[in-house]
Amino acid sequence: MADQAEGAPVPFHLPVLLTEVLGQLGVRPDGVFVDATVGDGGHALSLLRESSPRGSVCGIDLDPRSLVRAEQRLADFGARFTPVPGSYAEMVSLVHGIWGAEARADGVLLDLGISSRQVDATGFGFSFQRDEPLDMRFNPEADIPTAADIVNTWSETQLAAVIRENGEEPRARTIAAAIVRGRPVHTTAQLARVVTEVTGRRTGRNQRGGGRRPNRTHPATRTFQALRITVNDELNTLSAGLEGAVELLAPGGRVAVISYHSLEDRLVKNFMAREAAQCICPPGLPVCVCGHRPRLSLVNRRIIRPGAEEVAANPRSRSARLRVAQRLAE
Repeated sequence: MADQAEGAPVPFHLPVLLTEVLGQLGVRPDGVFVDATVGDGGHALSLLRESSPRGSVCGIDLDPRSLVRAEQRLADFGARFTPVPGSYAEMVSLVHGIWGAEARADGVLLDLGISSRQVDATGFGFSFQRDEPLDMRFNPEADIPTAADIVNTWSETQLAAVIRENGEEPRARTIAAAIVRGRPVHTTAQLARVVTEVTGRRTGRNQRGGGRRPNRTHPATRTFQALRITVNDELNTLSAGLEGAVELLAPGGRVAVISYHSLEDRLVKNFMAREAAQCICPPGLPVCVCGHRPRLSLVNRRIIRPGAEEVAANPRSRSARLRVAQRLAE
């Protein structure tokens, strides 16, 4: 998507795997749902329509700009939609604060990562497609280090570790060293240039001709991902959010998680597998001593991906992966 003209409205983010999410959550009339990453309200809009006439949705988001847009978009649903600022890591207390301490949900949705609007609009510092301050906080008012703080103050060893672990970048040490040499780095364009200068344009094997072809992925993509995940503590937040979702679900309720890279998906897969297992003892023990009781059953053992038609309409959906689990009776 091209940059928006000055003052032009930014289009709403397209919800990914919408049909699949509605089907897998088993949305029914009068159901109670938590869209824990409500964004622009695309999924919430359909949840409200499908759960009419009295279904309700609590929409949680760290980004106050997203909540304003979601509230405006869903205004016609009145009190059926409740926007809540905050982190989905705290969804239990947030939901109980609006619906009461006994509230349980029929479905919880976590659509992870960043939206197209956050990539395309100015002011976030997520993208190397324009030159703006290196921020990367979902909530611009949060009192946490920005990406600029990290790249300009962390040691080369620390930078290499987060770029390798959170970006799965094989050239993390080379990139970290270049960042330290290039300090101060204050903008997205500066950081992208530093990374590109030491990694170059990556190439991949051309399967038809056997030669090399340019990779569609920008060489700074993994470094930007690593910094965004680090700034917002996304993996720890996801772990807490998954625990919260299970706690909130009523028996038979479902949690659906859309992830976009292997770090997220692996964490979700392992969490769901653990919560669905009868035993979590280390391998090799002659008898079970863990006393673990499964809280979930797996709805889909293989990930659900967008179809070719959706990818053609929304290329950014191509990396989406949906996993779903159902809450067992207590």
